[in-house]
This record gives sequence, C-alpha cells and structure tokens, in this order.
Amino acid sequence: MTDGFASLQVQRGYTPGTPQNAVAPPIYQTTAYEFASLQDAADIFALRKVGNLYSRAANPTQLILEERVAALEGGRAAVAVASGQAAVAISLLALAKAGEHIVAARQLYGGTVDLLQETFADWGIDVTFVDQDDLHAWRAALRPTTRALFAESVTNPTAQVLDIRSVADIAHAAGVPLVIDNTVATPYLQRPGEHGADIVVHSATKYLGGHGTSMGGVIVDIGSFDFGAEPARWPQLTEPYPRIADVVLWDRFGPSGQALAVLIKTKYVHDLGPSLSPFNAFQLLQGIETLDLRIAKHSASALAVAEYLAQHEGVASVQHPGLPSSPWSEAARRYLPRGVPAVFSFDLVSTGDAEADRIRVHRFVDALRLVKLVANIGDARSLVAHPASMTHSHLTETQLAEAGISRTTVRLSIGLEDPADIIADIAQALIAASIETVEVTP
Repeated sequence: MTDGFASLQVQRGYTPGTPQNAVAPPIYQTTAYEFASLQDAADIFALRKVGNLYSRAANPTQLILEERVAALEGGRAAVAVASGQAAVAISLLALAKAGEHIVAARQLYGGTVDLLQETFADWGIDVTFVDQDDLHAWRAALRPTTRALFAESVTNPTAQVLDIRSVADIAHAAGVPLVIDNTVATPYLQRPGEHGADIVVHSATKYLGGHGTSMGGVIVDIGSFDFGAEPARWPQLTEPYPRIADVVLWDRFGPSGQALAVLIKTKYVHDLGPSLSPFNAFQLLQGIETLDLRIAKHSASALAVAEYLAQHEGVASVQHPGLPSSPWSEAARRYLPRGVPAVFSFDLVSTGDAEADRIRVHRFVDALRLVKLVANIGDARSLVAHPASMTHSHLTETQLAEAGISRTTVRLSIGLEDPADIIADIAQALIAASIETVEVTP
C-alpha cells in the first residue's frame, strides 16, 4: 500500500473481510464487493458459487434479516426488498406472467387492490377477486391459467381472519401455491406455513420494524410447494434459465429450498431494482429483536380498546375478532392462539345523512390527540385512519361494501402507550363527534 494522501483517504484502516467481532449485526453500507479473483467473480455471476455480488440484489446486513425472518416464519429462504408493496408485487410476478391468472381475496389493503386490478392488468395478468370466506367462490374462480391464490391472514382494516387451511387445500388441489400477506398478524401471532401457505410476504415497515422509521418488505418461501411436480406450469424454474443457459434453477437450488428466492433476486430485484438499503435492514433487525414483547402488549391493549368501543352508545359496530360477537371469533381462536392483532376498525353510529356522517367522522378524527392521524399501521404509537378517504379511497362504493368498509368506518392501530390513556383519548373524541353536536348547513 502506498502512502499517497488520496490512497490513504480511500483505503486506509479497512481491509475487506476483517472480522470486528461486533455483537450486533453491522451495517454494511457498501454498493459493491471486492472479488478474490476474476474466476471468483465469474463463478458468482454464473451462480456456480454463492457470494456478495452487488447491493441491488443483496447486502450482508440484508442477508441477516432474510435468514431471521425465514426462521421466524418456519421457511426455507427469504428475500428482503424495499417495501411491503414490492414484496407483494415481486412474489406474484415470479409466479404469474402475461396471459396468466391470480385469484385474490377482495378484502385486501387498498394499495394491494390498486396493484392487482390496475398495474397487473397493464402487464397482462388477470386477477379475480373473491369473498375470502366463500370457499366455493375460490374454487369457481380457478382457471387452467391460474398460478397463485393470494390473501391476507388478518385483513387490514377490518381484521377478518382467513381460514388459511381451507384456502390452501383449494390452491393445492388446483396445483398452485397459496401466497399469504402476514403483515398484520406477524409470525409471533401466526405462522401461515403451518396451516398450508406456501409463500408468506410482509410489509416489514409495520410490526417487524415496529417504530415507524424504516420501510422494507420480505418474501418467505416456506419450501412446501413442489414446482417440479408439474414442470410445464413453471418454466421460469424448471427450464434452463435464459440468463445462464446451463442452469435450471429448480434442479440446482430446489433441494436447498432456494430456487424461488434465487429467481426473485436475480431477475425481479435485479431488473426492477426495489433494493432494501443496508441501514433500513439494520433498523428492521433492531425492531425484530423485541417483536414478541411488543406484539403481546399491542394485542392486549387493542382488545381493551375494542371492548370499550363495543359498549359505547356512539359506536355502531366493532370489527375485532377477539370479541365474542365477531363472526371471526372462532377463526381467531383456531388461528391466533397467542392473541389477536392490534389493527381493527369500528363504525360510528350513522345519522342517516351522508353529510352529517362525514362531519361526525372528521370531528372524531380531528379531536384525537394521543392517537395520531397517520397512513400507517404497526407503529409504537397508536394511529388512526379513515379508510374510505385514505387507504381505500380508490375503491368503488361496491368494492368498499364488499370489503366491509363504510363511510363511517374508522381504522385503529393500537400502539404501546398506556391503554387507559388511549381509551381516554378515544372517549373524548367520541364526545366531540356525538350526534348532538352535528349541524348540517342547508
């Protein structure tokens, strides 16, 4: 090594590969990696050898996150990306191409509906939406071109609990995988793979990170779906990989459970570029370290809030599966033995007049002080949103009704504050929104 100033300022003090024995995962804030030799580089590019190539597809901090989330979900492999929306999009793009078909629950987060009914249509992928509780509708929607079934384990915002086992059986009888968005439940409350799901996706932005600071998404391949059983359906995995002619991904990586993850990283993340930053990966790892502690309190506090709302005269209904009155209470007992997630909705009592109802909702939301008006869930802070004018505002009136959302529906994401303080804030906001205070200008 020379001692020139420019050489020193670029390279002195760090040798790639030197361990520092840091107990916490370090942030590998680098775009690229030094190869040992040209042959080493060629082998990594040709998938003959595993190694760091370029941070668009993977980073050492990200790899730790992937391994950790895969383990939490009981999966074989995982891919971390820049957002939950990217995780949904890329997991489904890896399964279905133009001219093929997906069956999805209609009770989905509004942004996911936008993705599936508009952008996927632009790409020539057809999506049929069905009532997730109607097993006959799932079966009736299947086509020879269907390549995946997709739903949320617990819906956002109405907290409907999916009968995963029954939907998984329908998917497998049709020879396709079931993809489950487990963002709201998290692997602490439910591991969908244990009930038949084949691929699990997360918006790690939410509960995995838990503090509302860093965006990210994760795709987990449980390893349960045999893409080799009907190879003609899955040429992207069972035929020679166009980019590396002597490689068949299923043959080379299927036994280790890495085939789908390799496809997603080397094609979809590589081409589309939804890369997770090393710093965000680090922050998500930090959040995951306290996941069980946080979720236990989120869940307990949310149930207390739901029980308060259920007895309030200004509330028409509460969509929380922890309540005995919920149509999904039995499903919650079956699928969520550790507790029910902290995202749920409730409806204010309607006045029968659309404008009066609009005023009531605005007064309630604007009167909240502890509970923050934020387009997010899964934060340490308690959050509120009005789905019809925010997260689900692009849906038609029919779609809103089918998803169980009205103009008086309010979504809550209960945080880590003292539950008595959360309830007190909601109580004063309900007073502010009471029917007697509403005046409609003629």
